[in-house]
Amino acid sequence: MRLDRHDTDDIKVRSSGGGRAKKAGGLGIVGILIALAAAFFLDLDPRQTIGMMEGAQQALPQRGEGASEMSEAEVCAMGPYAAEACDALASLNATWEPVFARAGARFEQPVLDLYRGGAVTTEGCGSATSAAGPFYCPADMGIYIDTGFYDQLATMAGTGGDFARLYVIAHEYGHHIQNLTGIAGAVRQAKARDPSRANALQVRMELQADCYAGVWAGLNRERIEPGDMEEGLAAASSIGDDTLMRQAGRRIEPENFTHGTSAQRMAALKAGMETGDHAVCDRYFE
Repeated sequence: MRLDRHDTDDIKVRSSGGGRAKKAGGLGIVGILIALAAAFFLDLDPRQTIGMMEGAQQALPQRGEGASEMSEAEVCAMGPYAAEACDALASLNATWEPVFARAGARFEQPVLDLYRGGAVTTEGCGSATSAAGPFYCPADMGIYIDTGFYDQLATMAGTGGDFARLYVIAHEYGHHIQNLTGIAGAVRQAKARDPSRANALQVRMELQADCYAGVWAGLNRERIEPGDMEEGLAAASSIGDDTLMRQAGRRIEPENFTHGTSAQRMAALKAGMETGDHAVCDRYFE
């Protein structure tokens, strides 16, 4: 996928934590509609859901200065994977911010935290080692990626293509979208109300994030190169729950799925790519 070079003035990147909260505006019409849809699907009081989303919007963290010992330019220059991730982040911001603007909803950029090996500490989501793989922390709006994971992904997916790597960051960005719209908060509340639904709800979250990753690609289809879709689908297939369980020599246990099957993940990514319409991703919470 052809990406423009990033401008560090337009992205938030770091190699260690830090941040503070500030108040934000209201939900806007898109937030209210999402709240009502979430309330219906998750069996919540709509007024309670809207109130919860407004509270989440008001507490969105704003990155403070000095959050990293390295400058953003230095972080993005750590290596080819880091530079590529920064390029992708700039593209994701430029793609999603207008979507929110058209809906009259507040947008806030996530922070990309790049590291390699060892452990990383978040603000509000605890600590994790590189074994945890890429993840998103809603508490500090951080996308955490150990760039060493990309080498592992190339082995798993059987491809070293760039779009497999871009799919990873776009998927985590999808979780950021869920955080901004309030879906993530509504799902957390539903899990607390009924733990027996936790895995099923988490699968829906992951598939929607896959779909959002595809939407980003679909909205930038003029930058897609031959083989990109195949690389993305191969990556999605390689990290399906059923595939990972099978490779680990385990029995396939649908009740323990957390991300969806390989087929489901491929279908979600493909739907987003083919349509370029974020509304198609609503299907996971209808």
